[in-house]
Amino acid sequence: MPAKKKVAAKKAPAKKAPAKKAPAAAPVKKLTAVKEAMTKTQIMNELADSTGLSKKECQSVLDELGNLMERHVKKRAIGHFTVPGLMKVQVVRKPATKAKKNVPNPFKPGELMDVAAKPARNVVKVRPLKKLKDMAE
Repeated sequence: MPAKKKVAAKKAPAKKAPAKKAPAAAPVKKLTAVKEAMTKTQIMNELADSTGLSKKECQSVLDELGNLMERHVKKRAIGHFTVPGLMKVQVVRKPATKAKKNVPNPFKPGELMDVAAKPARNVVKVRPLKKLKDMAE
């Protein structure tokens, strides 16, 4: 029979610092509906006001988010990017299609039509995630 292996003694858990009391929860901010689409400048101003960041910092955050998204969806990259809880951006490869002649026209029954060939292409799809769907309700 093989000899039994020695089991290493377990170390005592390190003592934790006393837990600090969490600050009182901030009051929930009431969100108002926006009546007209905001411009880029208005979005920057709104973000700066609500986060306490400067307008330049907000601009750099959004620019970097765009750069990060590009690195995920560009050629030879992973092909998708997720903004947690809000949306998922995917690149879908559509294969080339051949030209077709004398195909029934779906809009005018009884009439035939020709369909042109299409080259292979990449299509960007944006899917909403649960949090964004709940916002629209």
